[in-house]
Amino acid sequence: MKLISYKLPDPRGYFGPYGGQFVPETLMIALEELTAFYGEAKKDPSFHAELNYYLQQYAGRPTPLYYAEGLTRYAGGAKIYLKREDLTHTGAHKINNTIGQVLLARRMGKRKVVAETGAGQHGVATATAAARFGMECTVFMGEEDVRRQELNVYRMRLLGAQVESVTSGSRTLKDAMNEAIRYWVTHVRDTYYVLGSVGGPHPYPTIVRDFQKVIGEETKAQILAQEGKLPDLIVACVGGGSNAIGMFYPFLEDDVRLIGVEAAGLGLESGRHAATLSRGKVGVLHGAKSYVLQDDRGQIVEAHSISAGLDYPGVGPEHAYLKDIGRVEYTAVTDEEALDAFKLLAYTEGILPALESAHAVAKGVKLAREMRPDEIVVINLSGRGDKDVYTVARELGVTLGE
Repeated sequence: MKLISYKLPDPRGYFGPYGGQFVPETLMIALEELTAFYGEAKKDPSFHAELNYYLQQYAGRPTPLYYAEGLTRYAGGAKIYLKREDLTHTGAHKINNTIGQVLLARRMGKRKVVAETGAGQHGVATATAAARFGMECTVFMGEEDVRRQELNVYRMRLLGAQVESVTSGSRTLKDAMNEAIRYWVTHVRDTYYVLGSVGGPHPYPTIVRDFQKVIGEETKAQILAQEGKLPDLIVACVGGGSNAIGMFYPFLEDDVRLIGVEAAGLGLESGRHAATLSRGKVGVLHGAKSYVLQDDRGQIVEAHSISAGLDYPGVGPEHAYLKDIGRVEYTAVTDEEALDAFKLLAYTEGILPALESAHAVAKGVKLAREMRPDEIVVINLSGRGDKDVYTVARELGVTLGE
């Protein structure tokens, strides 16, 4: 299925019935200010010129679209390409968004930024952009993720950021986001909230999508140059959904199959997963209406994934809409399948993917095997796996020294 024309969100920030602004009154003025400034920035060629300069000269864009010959040979079906977002500065697609938002914050006259992070990649990217442009930076991170992502915590502190460990709830991304929003409410006058995914209240889902769509735009130009045609299938992992929407958005009106891969954790029937679109219900979380994991009383259910970046009980509202209209297919991969894909990419290509990306690799390889050799699959490699080496070692029963 392709879309003839796609122009969402509407002026109120809705993707069909999803999105909106479900926030305290104190934040409405800040969101209105952000909407106005972003609207002006989008129309200003000097803003785009500055953003493009830093994406190219600082973040390392364009990233390669790499033909994965070893992985293709292993799958024995369609040709597999990897979009190498893991090769950006800081090692993940997150830098595209944080450079854009910090430039926007500077344009708004803000001196401080606050962010939340799960796997630490968004926190590192925010701390990096803040350091580059001389802004104070505070990052909230769940205590469980602080434990799982110790290396990224240290990287953020080396970059000058203050990392606040959150001990409430499941001590993961959801709770970090709660605290970041509370902090923003009380410091809104001089602080900009750098939201890390395509969730949150309007206009954040649009802002993050716009800063991430460079992934899909580059991919389209690169595959046309290398193969002379568009891919048959594109696969990306989905937690909040920023790397996936960045990849999918430029292809929504094309005849290309799009698949988002969520975290099935210990299995969809186990109740220990983060598959929001596969098992969630419509509700409100962190200022937006979308699919969320909740019980029969509407209380948020804790998510689980081996990947800290996918361990979130919500998803961006645009993904909810794309699921409902059938433009994007959403499926889920277990922790065990993601671990196997992590090892597979290491053995066949010499690449350690982030555990988030390993979910997409697992599904992409499985589908490529069922396709013809003249067909093409693109897998978005959203980040590199250095941060996950300790987690992988623990899961495999290996003890690493100091």
